[in-house]
Amino acid sequence: MTKARFATGALALMVGCLVNYVGDRILGVRIELFWGLQTFNFIWFLQLFILPVLVGWSVSAVFGLGGKWLCYFPPFIVRSIAYWESLYLIGIPEGAHLMPVGWWLFFVILAVESAAIGGVLGEIMIKRIYGRTSPEEAKKQLIQPGDNNSTSGNE
Repeated sequence: MTKARFATGALALMVGCLVNYVGDRILGVRIELFWGLQTFNFIWFLQLFILPVLVGWSVSAVFGLGGKWLCYFPPFIVRSIAYWESLYLIGIPEGAHLMPVGWWLFFVILAVESAAIGGVLGEIMIKRIYGRTSPEEAKKQLIQPGDNNSTSGNE
């Protein structure tokens, strides 16, 4: 792995964390807190499932091929910092409870898997291919209709 690729990966992780953090602040839901059944509302759903898809997509947009592997980390990093923040910095508001670690990990896994969906979608949309083939190689591999060089067995 070259230094440029490493730097691009670090930038992609920072962009993913920034998108996740800003999205968390805009939506205003703290996943690590439990308020009873009213915890699970539409905004909570957006923050747990839709925002990570955007995070994964942004990581793939910056990193390119291989972004689907890096997109797992930003939701885990941001969710871990948010849990630590609630535990030690911000505190737990009146009427709320800190989510038990087991449930919190379950929600983190859901967010990470949603980011993986975004990472794959990002690679497909941005590179218009899926896999390790570069766009130039993919164009070379396409067989045009009426191409005399096709391997149809008519030789």
